[in-house]
Amino acid sequence: MRAAEINVQVGEHQMNPKAATFFLGLGILVLSLLMSGPLRAQLAVATLSGTITDPSGAVFPNAKISVKNVVSGQSTETQSNAAGMYSVSDLMPGDFEVSVSAEGFSTNVAKVTITAGAEQAMNLTLGGVLSLGDLGYSPDQTQGSAQDQARLDKRSHMLKVHQRIGLIATVPIVASVISGTFAGGKSTSSTDRYLHLALGSAAGDLYFLSAYYAIRAPKIPGTETRGPIRLHKALAWIHGPGMILTPILGAIAFDQKSKGERVHGIASAHSAVAIVTAGAYGASILAVTFKW
Repeated sequence: MRAAEINVQVGEHQMNPKAATFFLGLGILVLSLLMSGPLRAQLAVATLSGTITDPSGAVFPNAKISVKNVVSGQSTETQSNAAGMYSVSDLMPGDFEVSVSAEGFSTNVAKVTITAGAEQAMNLTLGGVLSLGDLGYSPDQTQGSAQDQARLDKRSHMLKVHQRIGLIATVPIVASVISGTFAGGKSTSSTDRYLHLALGSAAGDLYFLSAYYAIRAPKIPGTETRGPIRLHKALAWIHGPGMILTPILGAIAFDQKSKGERVHGIASAHSAVAIVTAGAYGASILAVTFKW
């Protein structure tokens, strides 16, 4: 019998072999689809969750988490919530690369093996703060910025020393002004006069040491002086010359008193110059103490 004449008996009807093959294949396909759902449900039950923190240990919200299957290359992405927590479900068992990133931080990558039916915990920490090198700049390109930063650091350090010594100098300056009212007398062995001289010398030494750090601090090109700093510098043009002139006039007055003479001439301006100098110095400190 020829193959073309073969028929298949189904009940009372006959079916062509091609049609029978078609329906048989369709049945297998439907059966496969029906079975694949439960089978996949049995395999893809793994969940990966954890907490995202920054390098300081604080929880970090809105961080980007990517979970990538090492074999298939398929990846799933999510974000940490307000509490820094994340969760990725329906993961097939296997080896995964988990990466976490956020703006301003370098990407941190970790590996984990997911097993079927497991709920695994994996806490992640963001990488360090991005540097210019992390952004793709070569050392040659960042050299200028590094030099500027070093200059800025040195200037900041020297100005802090200037500030500290300047504050210490206020003690002998004020004490010198007060002791000046008692530095009279004709005798060269006058205790008040020598005390005033010693306090004035200490004030001058500390003042000029403080000024040295301010003057020698590296300048930053392009920076603009304004507000309290501008007033602070302007007052320096008063107390600076005053700190030079005051000891000169004081030496002349001291010599006149030591000779039993009355203070006269330009030496008589010693007290007034000292008071104006101390006042300008105090105002310059107040200018940078209060924000305005």
